[in-house]
Order: sequence, then structure tokens, then C-alpha cells
Amino acid sequence: MSPRPARFPTVRGAWLPGLLAGTVSGLVLAWRGHTDAGSAAAPINAVSHWFWPQEALRRDDLSWRHTASGSAVHLGSSFFWALIYSGLRRQRRRPTPANAALDAVALTAVAALVDYRLVPQRLNPGFEQRLSRPSLGLVYAGFALGLALGGLRRRRHR
Repeated sequence: MSPRPARFPTVRGAWLPGLLAGTVSGLVLAWRGHTDAGSAAAPINAVSHWFWPQEALRRDDLSWRHTASGSAVHLGSSFFWALIYSGLRRQRRRPTPANAALDAVALTAVAALVDYRLVPQRLNPGFEQRLSRPSLGLVYAGFALGLALGGLRRRRHR
């Protein structure tokens, strides 16, 4: 039996999980921002601290500068992780709903580890400055849910 050929993730395979992960976690960010910081935009604005370090972490209102750029960075990061998720899914000999969820949860744990332990603080998501720890857990749970839903949807259409 010959070895299985390598399968590499593609943008085509990652767009739906990335879009769903970014959207679901973004909605949770807005919900929890409203609850924790009194502003749905606050945690999304905080992501733009990559560009405006001090200003972004204090901004509560909607703005093109902070909300749009924070959303773009968040979605871009979601697509990055979705590429890796897509690669994991392609390596599965027998993709199932259970291992789609397991892969999503495991990769989300890795993403959180990278976000808060491996990259410099300047590259942290930023929303941790505006949300409680339980809310952060909900954001990452939303991210995993979006990845898994995208992976399941992709599996059905193969």
C-alpha cells in the first residue's frame, strides 16, 4: 500500500470555516462587550491596537478607523486559523462530525495559547483588555463552534 499523498489546505476549503468562526466569535465579542464594557464595539475596537496601541483600547463607539480595522484583523486571523483547520480536516481518513468538533476545539486551544503565551503582547488580540475571563472563554467557544460548523458544512458538500 503506497503512502497517502500530502494534502495541503486551500483557500477554497478554508473560506467557510474562517467566515463562520470570525462571524460567530465576532457576534460573541459584541454581545460580551455590551455586557462587560457597556459597548458592543469596545472589544472589536480593541483588536485595532495593532495599529493604534493606546487609543484603540479606550474607544467605545463605532468608527471606521477602529471598528472596521479591528473587524478586518479579526476576520483575517480567523481565515489564518481556518487554513490550518482545513489542513487538519483534509488529513482525516474518515471525517466525522465528532472529529470535526474535536479538531475545532483543539485548534482553538492552540490559537488561544498562541494569542496569550507565544506572541508578544503587542500582537495579542486586544479584546482581553475589555472582556472578563468568562467572556473570553465564550469568544473562543464561539470561534470553535464556527470552525466546526464550517467543517461540517464543507464535509456535506464534498
